[in-house]
Amino acid sequence: MPAFKPDTFHDRLQDRNKARQAELDRAKKRAEAMKETSAERAAERARIAAERDARRAVREAEKKAEEERLEAERRASEQARLKAEEEARLEAERQKQQEMAKYAELLQAQKAARDARYAARKARQKR
Repeated sequence: MPAFKPDTFHDRLQDRNKARQAELDRAKKRAEAMKETSAERAAERARIAAERDARRAVREAEKKAEEERLEAERRASEQARLKAEEEARLEAERQKQQEMAKYAELLQAQKAARDARYAARKARQKR
């Protein structure tokens, strides 16, 4: 049976250098492969960015349209509120005018009744 022969320092250095060189070769191959596909990847990134920008533009347009719709609704509701307030004010004014007219009629009727009583009293006193 052959005797165990441990690696020498020189053997370990050679193994380390071979491993480093193999790792370097693999990295170079990977870098070359990446260079070959870099144009494709750049085009893909540009396409994705363009799609993202398009989606953002669509979202912003939808958001703006929604804001405009809400603003239009707000303006319409404000106009409706102002119109209702104006109608309520006019109705209150009309009712006040009616009440004042009724009160004036009542005062006139009371004055006529008072004048009639006064005239009747004067007519009784003259006899």
